[in-house]
Amino acid sequence: MAAARVLLSGRPESVSFAQSVCGLLGAGPGLGPWPTYCGFKRGQLVLSDRPFPGASARLPLQRPPFCPFPALDQQPRAPGAELPTNRGVDLAVAVVLQSSDQTVLLTRRTRTLNVSPNLWVPPGGHVEPDEELLDGGLRELWEESGLQLPQGQFFWVPLGLWESAYPPRLSWGLPKYHHIILYLLVISQESQQQLQARIHPNPREVSALMWLGPDVAAAAAATEDGTDTPRRLPQDLPPSVL
Repeated sequence: MAAARVLLSGRPESVSFAQSVCGLLGAGPGLGPWPTYCGFKRGQLVLSDRPFPGASARLPLQRPPFCPFPALDQQPRAPGAELPTNRGVDLAVAVVLQSSDQTVLLTRRTRTLNVSPNLWVPPGGHVEPDEELLDGGLRELWEESGLQLPQGQFFWVPLGLWESAYPPRLSWGLPKYHHIILYLLVISQESQQQLQARIHPNPREVSALMWLGPDVAAAAAATEDGTDTPRRLPQDLPPSVL
């Protein structure tokens, strides 16, 4: 078994690959979010549904409505169709980079990637076993966009947790990857123009990038979570956002 990456407070062993992290933390049949206490260690994330020594944040935990893990125990598997048994749930980080003029960076994954190709996402990826979570996020930001943030010119806060599987639906096949993704809001003191001038996307991972303003980001979020659409919207919003 690989080194434990996602643990529950009071349990020394990693959460096994086939287990629903949301379910283990008491999530019901809904979409959440479920308040979750978190402890951040080097290369590890410790979670609980109640306070524990070492917990430094209380974050919302969510999963998509089609998350395959809650249904795995209830659906018979074809002979020979097995889930990985030699690893637990992996840990990833996503960096929501906000400029001083309140725009947010998104990147589009190349269509040649094996996992989630051609998808618009914040920069991010796998956290190495010996990395602090912020360091892993900043490394992924640099690897994907070529952008390095000067020390002392940004601050950060944890935003929330997302339980992720790939393939994301059981109808696409049994999951091969299972992650808890920690979203970090990294607020730069530099403007979008200053940051953009230093960006050099990695063509093996990123096919395009864009900066979202607050109105567009709020409108896009409202189409997903059912919140009210902002009253004032730009006239040139793409149809996919409206």
